[in-house]
Amino acid sequence: MDLILWRHAEAHDAEAGQDDMQRALTTRGEKHAARMAVWLDRQLPDGVRIFSSPAVRAEQTVRALGRRYKVRDALSPGASVDDLLETAGWPHAKYPVVLVGHQPALGAVASRLLQMGESPCPVRKGAVWWLRSRLRDGVDQTVIMSVTVPDRL
Repeated sequence: MDLILWRHAEAHDAEAGQDDMQRALTTRGEKHAARMAVWLDRQLPDGVRIFSSPAVRAEQTVRALGRRYKVRDALSPGASVDDLLETAGWPHAKYPVVLVGHQPALGAVASRLLQMGESPCPVRKGAVWWLRSRLRDGVDQTVIMSVTVPDRL
């Protein structure tokens, strides 16, 4: 199974009294989301399932891809690793999955799957981590297929 973790692009800081879920992308964030979406669109296989946090910044990021996606509350800020993995169907889904969400949950998923300890991996805004599960010599493994950031595309 392929699991693609896509952190939302750069967003405006919350203004006094503003709901965190309503924060929108900055102009730079919009450009980065568009750049990453072009790269992802060329890479994603047919049959991919795409899930997004309901936060405005996450939906703006995924909309740049121009593909159908579903919003899942389980990807909201503060989500747990188990929430994300259950949403993805890891590692047994029969199709690749893109999760568009937030730190530290995305980094915590990467840390757990790559057996890097309890601390979340730092995942840059707008970045994509492409992971794959495989069985090698009777042992389940997670392989990093790609880590891509929008300012390097």
